[in-house]
Amino acid sequence: MAMAGLSRELKDASRGTDVKGRVQRFEGWIARAALGGDGANEYDHAATVKEYYDLCSGLMVWGWNESLHFAPLTPDESLEESIVRHQRLMIAKLELRQDMTVADVGCGIGGPMRRVVREAGVRVVGININEIQLDKAKRLNAAAGLDHMVDYEVCSFMDMGGIEDETFDRAYAIESTCHAPDKKRAFAEIFRVLKPGALFWGQEMCLTEKYDPKDNRHRTIEQDLRRGIALNDIATFGEVNHGLESVGFHVIEGMDRDVRKGPSTPWYRPMESRHGTLGNALNRLPWGRKAVIAGSKMAEALRLIPKGYSEVVRLLDRTADAYVEGGRSGIFTPLYCFLARKPH
Repeated sequence: MAMAGLSRELKDASRGTDVKGRVQRFEGWIARAALGGDGANEYDHAATVKEYYDLCSGLMVWGWNESLHFAPLTPDESLEESIVRHQRLMIAKLELRQDMTVADVGCGIGGPMRRVVREAGVRVVGININEIQLDKAKRLNAAAGLDHMVDYEVCSFMDMGGIEDETFDRAYAIESTCHAPDKKRAFAEIFRVLKPGALFWGQEMCLTEKYDPKDNRHRTIEQDLRRGIALNDIATFGEVNHGLESVGFHVIEGMDRDVRKGPSTPWYRPMESRHGTLGNALNRLPWGRKAVIAGSKMAEALRLIPKGYSEVVRLLDRTADAYVEGGRSGIFTPLYCFLARKPH
């Protein structure tokens, strides 16, 4: 994405609001959640997640990829190539056919969706509570000539009441249900809208068996990840599987896709040191992120981007550091991938 395009997107997303104040309020969400509240003051985690993507989506796409997710990496691939390979694995696991209708649960701006439509020829319904992301997805789908194959539902995957039971032949949720305030409720809604026999692929951010809740450093990393990514909690592999099975899914397989035989590169490497080709790679590295912070301050002064967006860049920089710490310590992975089926 060119700087001019990024400038327009940030201005549209900010809507003339106090961006710095919004970032400060966002970063206090864990404290507000702990207080709970009642009535009009009750904490709403879906609103926190929506605010996270309102503030951060434009910069995340600019610095990462149209597909806002992690992928298993290999030394001979760029990040972009690894993401494509990972999406093709999902397509193969879902056994997609051209007569199918597929739910993209928490579709973001539609990076995976466009590959699914192009390569499998299926119809996709993008489900997203974030209208800024959906508008971007619609523009990109139209530019790719794929808009006739995609429909959209503006709703939370926690309550897809506008969608009838047993609507979809397949579904996938890539780093979306990890944001759910109640994972079982999210899985129950997905179960409801799937046809009997349908397959469901998911990619979850999880704590590994190495996480020790008595370890102060582990708890700090977990808290930093939750705060920076708007995760109500971070489930273990077993908790994800239990959530699926408790609502009726049969779990066919579940594994950390970052743990593989043969040459591999840690999933967090693009945010730690050089991996693959240049391009956006420089913006992902620690020193590159610091340069972007400085550049964003200058861009604010020149009114190229709305005032306050340097604070969003700082937020994303801190979150990248938390990702790397979680990966290095071995207590966190964004690559727990499962395949489940709704029984016939």
